[in-house]
Amino acid sequence: MTAPAAPAAPLVLTKRRIWLIFSALMAGMLLSSLDQTIVSTALPTIVGKLGGVEHQAWVTTAYLLATTLVMPIYGKLGDVLGRRRLFLAAIAIFTVGSIGAAVTTSFWEFITFRAVQGLGGGGLMILSQAIIADIVPAKERGKYMGPLGALFGISAVAGPLLGGFFVDHLTWEWCFYINIPVGIAAFAIAYVTLTLPNKRPEKRIDVAGIVTLSLATTGLVFFTDFGGNDSYGWGSPITWLIFAGMAAAATAFVAIERRAQDPIIPLSLFRSRIFVNATAIGFVLGLGMFAALAFLPTFLQMSSGTSAASSGLLMLPLMGGLMLTSIASGLLITKTGQYRIYPITGTAITAVALIWMTTLTAATPLWVICVMMAIFGAGLGLVMQVIVLIVQNSVPPAQIGTATSTNNYFREVGASLGVAIFGSLFSSNLAGKLQDVFTANGASAAQASAAGASLDPAAMKALPQPVQDGIVNAYADSLAPVFWYLVPFVLIAFVLALFIKQIKLSDVSGMVARGEAITEDPAPAAAAS
Repeated sequence: MTAPAAPAAPLVLTKRRIWLIFSALMAGMLLSSLDQTIVSTALPTIVGKLGGVEHQAWVTTAYLLATTLVMPIYGKLGDVLGRRRLFLAAIAIFTVGSIGAAVTTSFWEFITFRAVQGLGGGGLMILSQAIIADIVPAKERGKYMGPLGALFGISAVAGPLLGGFFVDHLTWEWCFYINIPVGIAAFAIAYVTLTLPNKRPEKRIDVAGIVTLSLATTGLVFFTDFGGNDSYGWGSPITWLIFAGMAAAATAFVAIERRAQDPIIPLSLFRSRIFVNATAIGFVLGLGMFAALAFLPTFLQMSSGTSAASSGLLMLPLMGGLMLTSIASGLLITKTGQYRIYPITGTAITAVALIWMTTLTAATPLWVICVMMAIFGAGLGLVMQVIVLIVQNSVPPAQIGTATSTNNYFREVGASLGVAIFGSLFSSNLAGKLQDVFTANGASAAQASAAGASLDPAAMKALPQPVQDGIVNAYADSLAPVFWYLVPFVLIAFVLALFIKQIKLSDVSGMVARGEAITEDPAPAAAAS
């Protein structure tokens, strides 16, 4: 009789192995975060060369849709199948999408490859956060959150500069060519260092849940895109037909998840007050934060008259504030074990910054705007990474990936709604004010409308000084009221933060708790078992 195969020895999580795995995560996150900011600078050139100026919103929408779609899928499959192969697949998918985007000569082919990039980018984001929870106890996780926050800050500044350099001195295709060596290097690093176990599913994968959630997410992104689009708008029957389809898919998804053997988003998660509270903060803050971040660069570019690449430097104070508080809060959480104060303080600071931003005018000195942005970034840095830690610490070790992806998913949903709704408010206000500026300077209604639609910093520089002053005033007068609309949502996040429950941070990592690994010190593993 053949003896049964001995179970595989558990992984030993030494400090050296943890930092090697963390280096692979950093490489993957750099690949994803750098791409987004590079493309933002080169966007006008890309759509101009490929003949898609009137459809340029799809460059962002395609990536956002694909990223949001796959977040819950990567999170759940990572819990079920293990995260190593999924992380390698995400890097490969992202790199293939970059190659396709670089070599295409058709606008809609380019949009397709941007979606492929999003399919990989969403995985890199979710799996990185879940793997950190797998290998590092919640009690120590704060010190690893800081470098990740710093990486996003560096990418936010370096991306626009690189994108501007490629457009000015090489070609726009280099914005994607650069991902090829970075992607290969990230894959090699992850292949060697990401020594995580693979698994076999013990239950049937929730295919029906994946399909209905994907349909509901697609409907949401299209609903917000059509609602914020001048060609359709919120009063269009097509916009509300899409909403009806989205609502039907969401209803079907909830019904399926109630009966699924292993649901992609277990409804039991929403019985946890801590999880619901932290996820609601992410949703509300995502709604306000991304809307503000979407409009600030445009205002800075028009008011300062700098190029797109140079205006990226003007976002440095915001990223500096975010990096500083993200790193500091992570270290302090590791030292004290207390996390509740940071979302409360962060949402309060963010609200103060937004209220101050409502005073923006064309005459506001640039240094004052930089201080506003630094405070805004400092508030965000105290919240965004901390709520992920709170969510991960509040769920069973077997649901770390699912909980992480669900939290991020609702933040992206909030971002989609915020950018669409408040973007349409900003755009409609701006269009009317720009038309008034041009008609006041002798243009006919048709000429004023055409001039406002094709306005960019280079075109503005060629206009008479009174017209330039009027344009900057129009941007400031259109943007400041939008911040007033965002303030209530950040205040809601503040109230939610007041009700966050402080519980003890786990001193056992996810893999150790699940029996998949042991630490150098066997005491935590023994306690977990």
